[in-house]
Amino acid sequence: MQANIFLIGPMGAGKTTIGRQLARRLNLDFYDSDREIEKAAGVDVATIFEFEGEAGFRKRERRAIRDLAGKHGIVAATGGGAILCEENRRCLARSGTVIYLAAGIDEQLRRTRHDKTRPLLQTAEPRRALQALAEQRNPLYQSIADIRVSTEGRNARGVVQFLARELQTLRAV
Repeated sequence: MQANIFLIGPMGAGKTTIGRQLARRLNLDFYDSDREIEKAAGVDVATIFEFEGEAGFRKRERRAIRDLAGKHGIVAATGGGAILCEENRRCLARSGTVIYLAAGIDEQLRRTRHDKTRPLLQTAEPRRALQALAEQRNPLYQSIADIRVSTEGRNARGVVQFLARELQTLRAV
């Protein structure tokens, strides 16, 4: 049975892009936890935040993470804040290989500057918001990561090649 692979990290780190390509390379199904939440709710993440707030979204996210962890042989990109919940961290860590995709604040800003679908960035000072999120979340990403890779200034194909080698090494051990 093929193990699951979960991608964690901040918004703009490339979890969805790299996840799709990694799944294709490994011949696995790809899932994005935010898309799974949207499918179940019938509305986009921004609308969930608008009507239910972050707490309502996080409750839906816990359910999506639990459902994804119950699958086998998948690659799943998680939302940047999925690791805030201890239950999610435990679920991801015991259900597969966890890959932390890291990216600096400048890179995140560059990659997300035109994206109006990220509720936590709809602020007058997105840099400050990203810095606060990084201070809170980076230690949590580190705490459950089996593999850590910076996507800073790297193309997705190169990161996927690196990860495929790392995963092969991990599974050979």
